[in-house]
Amino acid sequence: MSHTNKIKLEGVIPATLLAFDKDFEIDEKSSRKHIKHCALTHGISALTINGHSSEVHACDYEEQKRILNFSLDEVGDIIPIINGVYADGSIEAAKIARMSEVNGASALLCFPPQSMSMGGHLRPEMALEHFKRIADATDLPLICFNYPSSGNLTYPFETLLKLFETVPTIKAIKDWSNDPMLHEKHIRTFQNLTNPVNVLTTHSSWLMSSLVMGAKGLLSGAGSVIANLQVALFTAIQKKDLQEAQKINDQIFPLAQAFYSPPFLDMHNRMKEVLVMTGNMKEAIVRPPLMKLGEKEINNLRKAVKLSSL
Repeated sequence: MSHTNKIKLEGVIPATLLAFDKDFEIDEKSSRKHIKHCALTHGISALTINGHSSEVHACDYEEQKRILNFSLDEVGDIIPIINGVYADGSIEAAKIARMSEVNGASALLCFPPQSMSMGGHLRPEMALEHFKRIADATDLPLICFNYPSSGNLTYPFETLLKLFETVPTIKAIKDWSNDPMLHEKHIRTFQNLTNPVNVLTTHSSWLMSSLVMGAKGLLSGAGSVIANLQVALFTAIQKKDLQEAQKINDQIFPLAQAFYSPPFLDMHNRMKEVLVMTGNMKEAIVRPPLMKLGEKEINNLRKAVKLSSL
């Protein structure tokens, strides 16, 4: 079942993880359990699958389709599902977008093509063409995933404005600018356009600050582990209860520090380990080139879990 007509791209939207077995094949049973656990968290708005957190880079088209289908089968009747569109080519991205709508997704999270990393930010017409092809393939609302401003996969401010003007089905931006000044500019500008575009922060290492700036919500892999705390934080800030928000943020802080310390690519690896510690995933297995964490780091995660009172 799909929630296409009901989805609101705001509030707390966890991005789920993906379980694998010892042969690096998808562990559907464990993945379903994890997805169901996330979906039953009171106060979330939607779930995202086939994102960074579920190692979409290491899953082929048929696997992504399978993940979407078993996710919808497991929780599609209780929560809207946002499917990631991760492809190096725009034609493949459009194919994924169309498949997502046909199979019952409610919205799409659109990644920048890795092929743009060699200077695509200097050719805004390429970003426009990419999103036009996706939008032509589906009527689903789109979330534009904006990468850090320090890298070549980012969409500059003026390019984003042009994108939102040209592709009206872009209803939100997952903002990973990593620049507080630019992030606030995005919030103040995009959410006040004639056709507003909600800013969903993915700055989970400084989440409270981002939400206090006025972001309409958050879309984060950390939500697959601490969705309840994220909901509590978001709710407190919406109520302008900063004392309560700070109290909740004090709980989040140890895990945020543990998840997002260098090397950054291990963040979802770390989240899987915490899910194992809390009884919400059978084993913390990642697909190569990612590798299992060492015992020293796993012990540090145990300390963070204790400090956060999970």
